[in-house]
Amino acid sequence: MFFKQLATKESSLSYFFGCGTLGKAIAVDVVAGDEDWFMAEAEAARVKISHVIDTHIHADHYSGGRQLADRVGAPYCLFESDAALVKFPIQSLHDNEIIDVGNVEVKVLHTPGHTLDSICLLVTDKRRGMEPWFVLTGDTLFVGSIGRPDLAGREAAMASMLFDSLHTKLLGLPDATEIFPGHQAGSVCGAGISGKPSSTIGFEKRFNPGLHLTDRDGFIRYLISDIPPRPAEMGRMVAANMAA
Repeated sequence: MFFKQLATKESSLSYFFGCGTLGKAIAVDVVAGDEDWFMAEAEAARVKISHVIDTHIHADHYSGGRQLADRVGAPYCLFESDAALVKFPIQSLHDNEIIDVGNVEVKVLHTPGHTLDSICLLVTDKRRGMEPWFVLTGDTLFVGSIGRPDLAGREAAMASMLFDSLHTKLLGLPDATEIFPGHQAGSVCGAGISGKPSSTIGFEKRFNPGLHLTDRDGFIRYLISDIPPRPAEMGRMVAANMAA
């Protein structure tokens, strides 16, 4: 298995990984302008990009996912609820769906709360073992922080969804499971995000303050008490990422 993390604009983190042996790869959360990087990495690794995935419709940057998918002839993938919202065809992803990438297996986890369509991607390298190795957590869980719940305008209800997503989908994973989030320090997608671009489930359970709150009401109060300002061009970015 190969794995690349790309630090890009707006403190975003993009990912490119897959199976070099069987020549398949996935690109995740591509930022507009970075498409050439992914294509060059695919050529260098001698792999074909089989899926281009956004973990949700982004509000803080322009997505390059569709353009990359068009250029390499791969499906552009979002969670199934987005099929009725966007103005272009997508490959709908479903909760608990398994994506086969050669010797790499990717399980889709629907984790609403930051947005209704948020997903995480649980990754297993079958040549290494059958236990998941890492999870791409998008804007659901960051190093030292949790995704903001207010973008849909119902912050308490969305924070409650985030509580369920964290406790039913992520925190039950083995403590050694690595996490790779969608942003690092400098992003407005969560308060107090660390500058460290990866962590583990176990470390976050010990040191991420939001995860210490096992009471739903206390978690909601904590999460909505310190919400960063909204991205300056949020409306324009969301519209562009949904438009034909």
